[in-house]
Amino acid sequence: MQEGLRVLFVEDEPLVRQATAQSLELAGFSVLALPSAEAAMPHLAADFPGVLVTDVRLSGASGLDLLHHCRNAAPGVPVILVTGHGDITMAVQAMREGAYDFIEKPFGADRLTDTVRRALERRALELENRALRRELAGPAGSTRIIGRSPAIEQVRALVANVAPTDVPVMINGETGTGKELVARSLHALSTRHDGPFIALNCGAVPEAIFESEMFGHEAGAFTGAGKRRIGKLEHASGGTLFLDEIESMPLALQVKLLRVLQEGMLERLGSNTSIPIDVRIVAAAKGDMEALVAQGAFRQDLYYRLNVVTIPLPPLRERREDIVSLFEHFMLVAAVRYQRPVPLLAEAQRQALMQRPWPGNVRELRNAADRLVLGVPEGGAAAAAADDGMPLKERMERYERALIADTLARTGGAVSQAADLLQVGKATLYEKIKRYGL
Repeated sequence: MQEGLRVLFVEDEPLVRQATAQSLELAGFSVLALPSAEAAMPHLAADFPGVLVTDVRLSGASGLDLLHHCRNAAPGVPVILVTGHGDITMAVQAMREGAYDFIEKPFGADRLTDTVRRALERRALELENRALRRELAGPAGSTRIIGRSPAIEQVRALVANVAPTDVPVMINGETGTGKELVARSLHALSTRHDGPFIALNCGAVPEAIFESEMFGHEAGAFTGAGKRRIGKLEHASGGTLFLDEIESMPLALQVKLLRVLQEGMLERLGSNTSIPIDVRIVAAAKGDMEALVAQGAFRQDLYYRLNVVTIPLPPLRERREDIVSLFEHFMLVAAVRYQRPVPLLAEAQRQALMQRPWPGNVRELRNAADRLVLGVPEGGAAAAAADDGMPLKERMERYERALIADTLARTGGAVSQAADLLQVGKATLYEKIKRYGL
């Protein structure tokens, strides 16, 4: 359970209150047990970090009164109602009015703790979503490096260590590992953070215009140069120039770049005037740069000029412990961007994410998170092809599992709502959830 989350439990029978609170605490939850709705109301504010579990029938204000108060004072807090057998119709109506779920008496400890755990996961996502909105609105919102693996901790430590300096940095990693994110983090944490961050993909610029793109040109410098153009180096002066796929830079221009870096001066094409520049270079490569140097495909002197500090970025397959936290972060970002609810990941989905090879690394993972938030199914024709030769029973079970998982995601994990939508009994749905590992 996420640290800091609480369960607000309301029950007017002292023995029941004490026993239920102990059961929740033994399951690892932090519990505040109160005897009445009136005692609980002051705790329910918009930023309350937890869930509300309340009996429907209380002395004084009822659990339904408390639900209505919570919907107004703390609309993001999930409310779980505890009902007697005769209150089922009323509880279903309460769910239509915004309750998260209801538990019918008598209930087992596992039933209660499972429901509370799912509700807390939903609340945690809600709070993370809110925090992420604030973070994305801030100056460093797009530069946070996610993960807790030893490899990524080392990357964060290197970034924090060298960012305040002007030392050139070489970031090395496969496609999609997040090289530009690290470059932006270096810039955001540097003394140049108020200056420009200019990114240039050396592999995407045709060689014929590369010199003009990098160094700029004067009007009339060549056919079609109708007016002066400021190059990327000059534009980035006072800030950071990020040269992605540096291994793709033409050899002839490597000499000119080296001279600019050594002298701190450049000349636009068609000009004899030297222009002073003050720029930090962060380069990125996806290949073996030392092999390219040995082959003569990249200048050794420029390589050593750029490669004062190397930050190696591991592929996702070497930091699998970060996959789920990255995926959940990307879901939150996508939910904010597309104004969609955040799906809850079932344990089986988490395991599937961990087992996928992710050849496209973090970029592929982010795209998968976007699709899940948008409700776009994975696989398409590939998934259909994979079914060829599969027995009908297995196909039906796969379809049923996917349908239940999708419905649970749409209801935020509320089994009662999912059962209504699927038109099956709650007991049947619980059995299928257990069988399919959802």
